[in-house]
Amino acid sequence: MASNLGLLVPLTLIVFSVVSLPLPSTAISSCNDACKTLDDCAGQLICINGKCNDDPDIGSTECRHGSSPPPTTDNCKSSGTLVCDGKSYPTYTCSPAVTSSTKASLTLNDFSQGGDGGGPSYCDGNYHNNSERVVALSTGWFNNKSRCFNMIRITASNGKSVTAKVVDECDSRAGCDEEHGGQPPCQNNIVDGSSAVWDALGLNKDLGVVPVTWSMA
Repeated sequence: MASNLGLLVPLTLIVFSVVSLPLPSTAISSCNDACKTLDDCAGQLICINGKCNDDPDIGSTECRHGSSPPPTTDNCKSSGTLVCDGKSYPTYTCSPAVTSSTKASLTLNDFSQGGDGGGPSYCDGNYHNNSERVVALSTGWFNNKSRCFNMIRITASNGKSVTAKVVDECDSRAGCDEEHGGQPPCQNNIVDGSSAVWDALGLNKDLGVVPVTWSMA
């Protein structure tokens, strides 16, 4: 009978070669490490533009240093809807990316007690006189209080600009209740300014909303 010993060596080499192949990497990436999928990032991090970073939707802060907010993206989409008095409003947990000239809609808010702003300002728990240059920012830009008491610069289309202090959130996730003065949820691109902000910019408050740009001061 013919011997099969001649086949044993090649088969052994093949099996050894297969077992010796490198296994897929199971390493979990940390802040700013390269990534391809959500599973590549550790903890609450999310893969954004090929790097692991804080998730703007849940407000994770593992990668944030100091008071700088985690990066947001321009493709911010509605996270749901809220029905108020039979009308549906989109809700958001994010806002467009902040740049040196961030496009926004400036709205008018009464920050005083009994005003249309509802409860006291979220940053300090106080009401503010309308002679103060103060603003509320959409939820994504407010970023879990990370911009509280920071100064921003607002520029109107007439060329005038003014600095104002962030004291509150313009809630993009909830509204239509007593806490929010019965107001619907804010859009995700709102700078809600006091009368003093509108006056300093020379804007007609009867308009209620105007396009502006803003940046950190």
